[in-house]
Amino acid sequence: MAASDWALLILLSIVWGGSFLFVGVAVKELPPLTIVALRVVMAAIVLRAVLAILRVPLPRERRVWAAFLGMGILNNAIPFTLIVWGQSHIASGLASILNATTPLFTVIVAHYLTADERLTGQRLIGVIVGFLGVAVMIGAAAFSAWDASVPAQVAVLGAALSYAFAGVFGRRFKAMGIPPLVTATGQVSASSALLLPLAFIVDRPWTLSVPSAGTLISMAGLALVSTAFAYIIFFRLLARAGATNVGLVTFLIPISAIVFGTFLLGESLAPRHIAGMTLIGCGLILIDGRLVSGLRRSVQVGRPAPR
Repeated sequence: MAASDWALLILLSIVWGGSFLFVGVAVKELPPLTIVALRVVMAAIVLRAVLAILRVPLPRERRVWAAFLGMGILNNAIPFTLIVWGQSHIASGLASILNATTPLFTVIVAHYLTADERLTGQRLIGVIVGFLGVAVMIGAAAFSAWDASVPAQVAVLGAALSYAFAGVFGRRFKAMGIPPLVTATGQVSASSALLLPLAFIVDRPWTLSVPSAGTLISMAGLALVSTAFAYIIFFRLLARAGATNVGLVTFLIPISAIVFGTFLLGESLAPRHIAGMTLIGCGLILIDGRLVSGLRRSVQVGRPAPR
């Protein structure tokens, strides 16, 4: 990648890492469904405005909007809600680390649901190492002293699994000839239509206390920066650097999320969380494969030629 691509990748990791900060602030005053509904509704408004400026129309076919709804459920409604609920019980940095397991789930889901993304031996080892890291993070004490943090961590892992299914489900949009930015706009629009009435029924937001300025700013940051702006960066980088390189953002998001959580929210991670994060990172490196391939090439270059 060019230097400008790396700059965009780092910016994207900061923007997406910031979503855990914004949720960590907002969840203290607002219920999960309200946070998620506001996030997708405001993001949908901004992305629709972007399409209008670019003069790119949204499709009208029912089959396309059915696909948008499916993507919105898998990529927005389910994971956003699970992460927000999870962050009401665990630190934002911990949630970001658990969310980084998405590629672990993706290689498993893709193995069974696609014909061209099979689970190789190296990737299988990476999955095992990564989930070993998850087990270390949750800790053996969870089996003897069950508290709210355990289901919260499982909820964030459920969000990562939903993202994995969304990654496989989203492959259909390329075959349908729908541009990525249109897909992003369609999915947040469809999930808005689903989540907004649900939030009204479940949370009855008109009965809630007026949020503080900090919460309102966090909601604006979550929707406008960590969702709408993030999608614009993501698809620009996707077009320039390709899906494989964009996947590197998975390694970087926990770094910014932990920094934000530590210095702005006063959070801290236990030693087992650091150990688990290290194992998950090793698993992701094995799944990604590029570092391992580079090391193998270096070893082969350094070997003396046979005589």
